[in-house]
Amino acid sequence: MNTVGAYEAKTHFSQLLERVAKGERITILKHGVPVAVLQPADSAKKKDVRKAIAELKELRKGHRLDGLTIRELIDEGRD
Repeated sequence: MNTVGAYEAKTHFSQLLERVAKGERITILKHGVPVAVLQPADSAKKKDVRKAIAELKELRKGHRLDGLTIRELIDEGRD
């Protein structure tokens, strides 16, 4: 793992982002103390949109408003 000082990180931020985009992980130090880590975004955490919609539809099953409308719920919350 590479480390850089805060000033260097500020000065060369775009170059650091290029390195991170290639898979490198960089720790930023302030007065020798680690304060942040630049790392590639975890694409595995991104959910498939269609799967998320299917999960929401499944969640809705069995959950009812018992005749209430969304407007009524909104107005009730404003009291």
